[in-house]
Amino acid sequence: MYYRDMTQLQNAVDCPVRRPRAILLGASHRPHVPAEADRLRPAVERFVDVVLADFTGAEDLSAVEAEVAIVLGGDGSVLRAARQMGNRQLPVIAVNLGKLGFLADISPAELPYVLESFCAGKLLIIEHLMFECTVWHGGRCTYRQIGLNETAIHAGPPFTILEVNLYVDAELVTTYSCDGLIVSTPVGSTAHCLSAGGPILRQELQAFVVLPISPHTLTNRPVVDSADRVYEMLLPQPNPGTAVVVDGRVLCTLQPGDRVRVQKAQTNFKLVAAPGHSYYRTLREKLGWGGRRELKQD
Repeated sequence: MYYRDMTQLQNAVDCPVRRPRAILLGASHRPHVPAEADRLRPAVERFVDVVLADFTGAEDLSAVEAEVAIVLGGDGSVLRAARQMGNRQLPVIAVNLGKLGFLADISPAELPYVLESFCAGKLLIIEHLMFECTVWHGGRCTYRQIGLNETAIHAGPPFTILEVNLYVDAELVTTYSCDGLIVSTPVGSTAHCLSAGGPILRQELQAFVVLPISPHTLTNRPVVDSADRVYEMLLPQPNPGTAVVVDGRVLCTLQPGDRVRVQKAQTNFKLVAAPGHSYYRTLREKLGWGGRRELKQD
């Protein structure tokens, strides 16, 4: 049963015996998110003890003592939460207040039922591959970032074609002439990677997709390989504006001879699975398989 109004939200279920400590997260720049958080908070606090609420993205969550993170927003909010948690990933209950919501797939009406089931230990926690992106200059690591979706190298101004040498486990694979290169996880395969023509990977797979952006040859195609390998991109002559972007955020601009390394992170992203939701149902509904795609209105 799902709950449709605040009376049901607050009165339909009794408080569970086990009350986990929770972090409440969301994006304050979206006007409806703080308002929805205020509306839902009394229902949330029937099941969990909220030890921290952060709607700025500024908090370091890696040291917060909690058992679950409740994320209100869209997939961007989930990516930000994963970045904030770093190498200490908590199970995430992701509530969709955005549009598509591949990761944030729980509706606000479902939240009390999901929280009740989570506190009773009845829900699966599905672990997803994360990666670590490092940038190396002169044999020294200059930048490091954990991510969930993808690392992308973008040509940037003056927008001339890049040459990118790809190495896998230190072996040269090929040299791409392209507008950029994406190394994506299965979770990220339905994001930028999909828009650029990449394949859809089931989210539980342990693999990476390597995909050139607008390659200057018809023979270049996406490559799927094991997540246990190390992927390294060497740019002999990047453009002045060539940048490394991790999960939609610029990590740094690149200098000649920089190496960008992507490898499996030491931790996994942990997503709480809601009853009645499945991977193919999500693809069918979010991608419009069957001829239509419905977007949630802001």
